[in-house]
Order: sequence, then structure tokens, then C-alpha cells
Amino acid sequence: MLEPRLAQRIAAKKAHLDELRPLPSAAVRRLNEQFTIEWIYNSNAIEGSTLSLRETQLILEQGITIGGKSLREHFEVVNHQEAIKLVEALASKQEPLTAFEVRQLHALVLAKIDHENAGQYRNVPVRIVGASHEPPPAWDIPAQMEMWVNWLQAQENVLEPIALAAVAHHKFVSIHPFIDGNGRTARLIMNLLLLRASYPQPSSPTPTDGNITAC
Repeated sequence: MLEPRLAQRIAAKKAHLDELRPLPSAAVRRLNEQFTIEWIYNSNAIEGSTLSLRETQLILEQGITIGGKSLREHFEVVNHQEAIKLVEALASKQEPLTAFEVRQLHALVLAKIDHENAGQYRNVPVRIVGASHEPPPAWDIPAQMEMWVNWLQAQENVLEPIALAAVAHHKFVSIHPFIDGNGRTARLIMNLLLLRASYPQPSSPTPTDGNITAC
């Protein structure tokens, strides 16, 4: 599924990382802190956040309110931090991901931003601006998510981890189960799958969150 040369490069980097393990605890802690800041910054920037990497770091580490930035942007940072904590907890369990846990992640993503829709499947049709794909109707979302979970559980020990994470991300955003926050939730799930396979956290360059309008 991956271009062979790219797959080889990733495999080589992963093998080198594995050779260095176990890393010193202080190094692991510092790397985790830095990865988390960059993960939150990149995921929110994809969806239009105007916070810089440094501003994101100040909000996370010092609780500073950045002048000229919206309250929503601040909540997006702290919410994502809480969602990552759940991702790490779920990754450590090594148990199949459930639709309930997906909704838990989404509830954290939209906490204090959209209380009514946080953790709730959408009940209206949506369209993705600039895309020809039409997400399934709202009444079909529970069934679509059940099929997605079943597919994920069936493929978790079949597909190579990066392919699994990529296809799971694609299938999830195609369903677009939520009115908002789909991209962030999809990237959290993608990272969860990669963390379980001992990969460090990447950030997806695909905007799938903000350019949504209800029909």
C-alpha cells in the first residue's frame, strides 16, 4: 500500500529507534513533552488555528492567555492535551477501540466549545467544502461507525501499522460522524494506532475538520 521506497525508509528509521530503546527516562519525558506540543499545534493549525508553536507551548506549560487570540483557540489547545492523555491510556491497554471510546475522544476535543455536540453523532447532513465526496446521511451514522469499528478490529493484526492508521483515518473522515471535530478526532485515532505499534506521534497534513457546513 505504501510506496516501497517510503516504506523502506520508515522501516529503517523505526528499526534505528528500536535499537536505541530503552531510552533514558528523562529523555523519554522531554521527547514526549515536545511531541505533544507539536502534535497539538499541528493538528489545530490544520483546522485554522492562528496560534503559533510557541504560543501553544505557553498555554500548555504556563497557562498563559495569549492576547488577541480567541477563547476557542485556547480551549482547542487544552482540550487536545486532555484527549492525548486518553489516547495514551487507550494505547497502553492494547484492547480493540470501541465506538464509545471514539465518542469519548470527540467529547474532549469539543469540551467547552460545543457542549451540545461534544461526543454526539451528528443529526444533520453535512458537506465538505471543496470535496466531491458526500458523507453518509445522519440516520446511517451509528451503523457506519459500527462497520468501521468492526473493520478496524478485523484488520488491526492484518495490516501493517502505518497502512492501518492511514486507511482507518480515511474511512473515518469519509463517514464524518460528527458535526465538527472530525479531523482532530481522526488524527487522535491514527496516533493511537501508531502508538500501540511503538511509533512516535506524527501529524496528518489533511484538513478534514474546519471546512464543514451543515446542509
